[in-house]
Amino acid sequence: MSVVLVDAGGTNIGSVRYALQRLGVDAALTADPTAIRAADKVILPGVGAAGPGMARLRELGLVELMRSLTQPVLGVCLGMQLLCEHSEEGDTTCLGVIPATVRRFVEQPGLRVPHMGWNRLQAGREHPLLAGLREGDWAYFVHSYAVAPGDHALATTDYGGPFASVIARGNFHGMQFHPERSAKVGAQLLKNFLAL
Repeated sequence: MSVVLVDAGGTNIGSVRYALQRLGVDAALTADPTAIRAADKVILPGVGAAGPGMARLRELGLVELMRSLTQPVLGVCLGMQLLCEHSEEGDTTCLGVIPATVRRFVEQPGLRVPHMGWNRLQAGREHPLLAGLREGDWAYFVHSYAVAPGDHALATTDYGGPFASVIARGNFHGMQFHPERSAKVGAQLLKNFLAL
């Protein structure tokens, strides 16, 4: 099985790659359209802001390619947000393969932004990506922007209200948390993605 990590400038690329190596998969880091199109699985990692993330994909000529992929695709953290239609962060038009908008958390008493640390996952419906996930399993988050629950949400998390923590539409999937930093739960979900 060939797995590629799209080199879109995310600072979590090394840790995602290492997490995949622990599962026996050596994922190539690439911005080469031919390699991305030929891969069995494509992962779009990302840490940072939506504007620069999309600018990097445009600069590499990968926007239309990413939209046209038919194999399983996984967006991680910012990578998940880039799969959506629009982000309030920098008023950014994203890839648009998931019909959702990314909005900043509303600051309120006792709620720090960014949302940083461990929080629980609540499965909304059955999906192969969630195989083995138990209700209330913990994952590690670092983000200031989130996607509201909707038809695309496979799992939600509560932080001043529910948000979508795992999403899917067709062959496109996203995890708002960092599976590479989420211990056994993250490893299981990555393994599930590789089995899609």
